[in-house]
Amino acid sequence: MQPQPQPQPQPQPSTGPSEDSRPSDAPPASAAPGASPSPPTRAAAPGGTGARAGSAPTGRPAAASSAHRPTAPPPPGTWLTRIRPGRPGPIPVAVLWSALATAVLSAFLLGDGLGVNLLLVAVPASLAAYFAATAAGRRIRPWTAVWGLAGLALLVVPALRDAGWPSFLAVVSALGVASLALHGSRNWRGILCSPFGLFDSIVPGLIWAGRGVRERAGGAQGRVGPMVRTIGVALGLLVVFGALFAGADAAFADLIGSLAPDVSATEGPWRSLLFVLGLLGALAAARTAAAPLRWDRLTARPGRPRARLEWALPLIVLNLLFAVFNAVQLAVLFGGYEKVLSKTGLTYAEYARQGFWQLLWATLLTLAVIGLALRWAPRGGARDRTLVRAVLGTLCLLTLVVVASALRRLDLYVDAYGLTRLRVSVAAMELWLGLVLVLIMAAGVVGARRLHLPRAIAVSAAVGVLAFGLASPDGIVAERNVQRYETTGKIDVGYLDGLSADAVPALDRLPEPLRSCALRNIARDLPGDGTPWYAVSLAETRAQEILDRRAPTTAGYSCTPPRDEYRDEIDEIDEFDRYDY
Repeated sequence: MQPQPQPQPQPQPSTGPSEDSRPSDAPPASAAPGASPSPPTRAAAPGGTGARAGSAPTGRPAAASSAHRPTAPPPPGTWLTRIRPGRPGPIPVAVLWSALATAVLSAFLLGDGLGVNLLLVAVPASLAAYFAATAAGRRIRPWTAVWGLAGLALLVVPALRDAGWPSFLAVVSALGVASLALHGSRNWRGILCSPFGLFDSIVPGLIWAGRGVRERAGGAQGRVGPMVRTIGVALGLLVVFGALFAGADAAFADLIGSLAPDVSATEGPWRSLLFVLGLLGALAAARTAAAPLRWDRLTARPGRPRARLEWALPLIVLNLLFAVFNAVQLAVLFGGYEKVLSKTGLTYAEYARQGFWQLLWATLLTLAVIGLALRWAPRGGARDRTLVRAVLGTLCLLTLVVVASALRRLDLYVDAYGLTRLRVSVAAMELWLGLVLVLIMAAGVVGARRLHLPRAIAVSAAVGVLAFGLASPDGIVAERNVQRYETTGKIDVGYLDGLSADAVPALDRLPEPLRSCALRNIARDLPGDGTPWYAVSLAETRAQEILDRRAPTTAGYSCTPPRDEYRDEIDEIDEFDRYDY
């Protein structure tokens, strides 16, 4: 008996194109425009049209029942995620040893004062940053070397000068340029924000070092014991034979006593704090060098360009005002001050001090106006660029004349009433503002990018702080007042006796009893014989040598001389001098 043929199943009617009739790489018909194609479907079971075996046909295409829903885009990153770097690799061993050396030197050297010890502590900290950067694959670029050398050079100021205010300014500036060396910032936002990156790396740096120590301790347990024994034997030999040699020769004992730090048990908490601060600072610098925050990735929305007339007219009016003021200043310069004083009814003191602070603020506001003008300047083509350069270049040139006028007024004031710390500081500030204006003019000629204007201004600030500290402002103040005394016979000893040891060489030329009255407080503030060599500046050493040759004495007279007639007049009406003391 022949077997009966089995009836073939009839295909179900379809209401749309079948899955097989569509190209294999085409997206489903129900997919949204722009959506990514869905993954390929499984092969159809025998006797079906792509439905799962055993399921009832639905009469709809498979694509309609499995429509692709596009996923939502990821949320945009915040500014912090844009600048945050990836996690650095394992901390190198050289970084750990350099950080430990920094901590030890901080504990032993920084507790007695400031001198060359800051530079000695900065060397291993710089090495820790260098080892971390090279291990992370970062290269030493020319600007990195510039910032690093500038930071070390600024730390020379406390080693040479005794005055605390220029030394403090130098140390703060050294931290600023060191942060630029670690971050490699280029634009304004990066240069201004780089110092904050060091504080951000304090805790991550400590965690980074702790993880590295645990990893190396776990794999080198068999080498810890020999290392500890080796260090213990070396220290024991140094102590034993050093004590024997010190007892055998007085000169060697004096050398060891001058080189070794004098640390007592009562200073334990203070030295421990310095150890921790040195360790955290070195690890933060190394962590920043290995994975710095990318401050240059911070973006700012550019200003909307203005029309030529809308942009240029206010600046042209301002230029005309500056030109009129400068013409008056030139007329006063060539016509003589006596004629101006007779017309205005002002005294010499009033005219000399009048308007200095206003001119200083005018210079600062001009720099702000230039920055805003560049933000909204027209940028349509070559003619717009020429207009911007002509208008702003004229403004910078006229502002330089204002700077010169302010310095001239200050010079007249100093000739009449002497030089003080405040006056020498604002004079240095005004000179630096003039240099910034020159750099802006140069950028307008050669281009801000070719000149690296943000970096150039930062370099000028660092060089200015370094030059200000090396010039010894206290020494300049003393020298100028001694010259004024030799010319006019007027001097304010009550102010000069509050200067630092930098002023001793100039004050030593005064006759007695003015010399002793001016030097008595300075001599009392000099460090004693027990102060270690690394905590004494060169100026203090020279001052001590001068005073050892001829010590100040005030026996038989009182060191409270009355102020001269000019100072008495100023104390009543002059706000400029009222805050000098």
